[in-house]
Amino acid sequence: MRAAPTILHLDMDAFYASAEQAAKPSLRGKPVVVGGLGPRGVVATASYEARRFGVHSAMPMAQARRLAPNAAYLVPRFALYRSVSDQVMELLGRLSPLVEPLSLDEAFVDLEAGGTADDTASALEIGRQLREAIEAVTGLSGSVGLAGSKMLAKIASEEAKPDGIRVIEPGTERELLAPMPVRTLPGVGPATADHLRRAGMTTVNDLAEAGEAELVRLLGKAHGGSLHRMAFGYDDRPVVSERDAKSVSVEDTFDIDLHDRVRVRTEVERLAGRCVQRLRAAERSGRTVVLKVRRYDFSTLTRSETLRGPTDDPAVVREAAARLLEAVDTTGGVRLLGVGVTGLADFTQEDLFAQAAGERAEAGLADGAEEGAQATEEGQGRADAEPGPESAEQLAARRWPAGHDVRHDTHGHGWVQGSGVGRVTVRFEEPGSEPGRVRTFRIDDPALRPAEPLPLVREPPDYSSWPASLPKSRSGGGAPGAESRP
Repeated sequence: MRAAPTILHLDMDAFYASAEQAAKPSLRGKPVVVGGLGPRGVVATASYEARRFGVHSAMPMAQARRLAPNAAYLVPRFALYRSVSDQVMELLGRLSPLVEPLSLDEAFVDLEAGGTADDTASALEIGRQLREAIEAVTGLSGSVGLAGSKMLAKIASEEAKPDGIRVIEPGTERELLAPMPVRTLPGVGPATADHLRRAGMTTVNDLAEAGEAELVRLLGKAHGGSLHRMAFGYDDRPVVSERDAKSVSVEDTFDIDLHDRVRVRTEVERLAGRCVQRLRAAERSGRTVVLKVRRYDFSTLTRSETLRGPTDDPAVVREAAARLLEAVDTTGGVRLLGVGVTGLADFTQEDLFAQAAGERAEAGLADGAEEGAQATEEGQGRADAEPGPESAEQLAARRWPAGHDVRHDTHGHGWVQGSGVGRVTVRFEEPGSEPGRVRTFRIDDPALRPAEPLPLVREPPDYSSWPASLPKSRSGGGAPGAESRP
């Protein structure tokens, strides 16, 4: 535990939805929901305008549509989100060598390790200027929490939302945490919270007063002891600059249960190829292949096979996943499939299950075909249905996902508002422009084609020398619990 609030937690506000609003002038100030648009899709992020209707992340998309029927419903554009995240993380890296990303839109920073803050006033100044820099570079807002520990810094950023900054002064933790629900503490999920509720503990103060022995009796030595310390505000977890991934995986939920065994195997092989692409992008290899199957009745099965050595060979992973599938009963239908690789390493071993040269060439061709056909990231739900001729609606949904970028030879850059009945509707506008006009085209119009996302800020300012020019405050000032909301 630190004597100064020099651990910073940044959480971008409604990240996916805010990025979409920044990229699409016609959606600014309006409810936006990003996620899977199929019958089994779920909400990834909802803008604050949509949240007023009760829409929230992880909610079934069908329920969200009932609550906010007039919101804009968009398929995620991960290429855009990653590019914005890279800009934000680059700024954080200028504050300290110890930056611990938790996701695309969230990270811890050890300001003390970077020499950029050593007391409340300097930490608060860095937090304020970080938020200004993020807005200037990306056009988006983020909330900042500052405290003497990771747990409290994250709590502070939650209290600062949206678009604010909050400092929790060391020494005030116990008073602050006491009335909060037990779910506030790290490691307390729904099951643990329910277990504690049955024992009469609903607030953090209840945990502190129960004593360590009682929590250990209820939750076990490790979990109970850790929870008791956190109830008093103790958290000595360091900011770790590199979070070593333990596994790489991809999965898809299907709009319609798959019954055809050949189709199931084809999907498993496709997922294996995507998994290896992600594995290679991380410059890793893996030794254990894992298959996940969720059946029609929501029962979920996982099967794994450990190879003799780590590999990043798509043919090896594909064949292992196919062997695992042979041991799974898919009678009745499959609603979700996933393929993962664990036991990661930084090297590969020669394929011990050697493939014939022709099979390897075939696998390489299949990889290229899969890469070209992949239109969206996992978690959105599959837009394509069972094998066979595609209807105009299926073709449009697959080729023109709602919210994705397009370019027309005459009208320029735009984004897909919707598609169906052999038509695609496009609004032509760019980040920074006025709301654009809407036009409708045939889905096979040769002048219309998919496009890459445009930068949210055309010419972001140069922050290459930041924060070297920021003087640290040595005044020791800074009011406890300082908060700023523009």
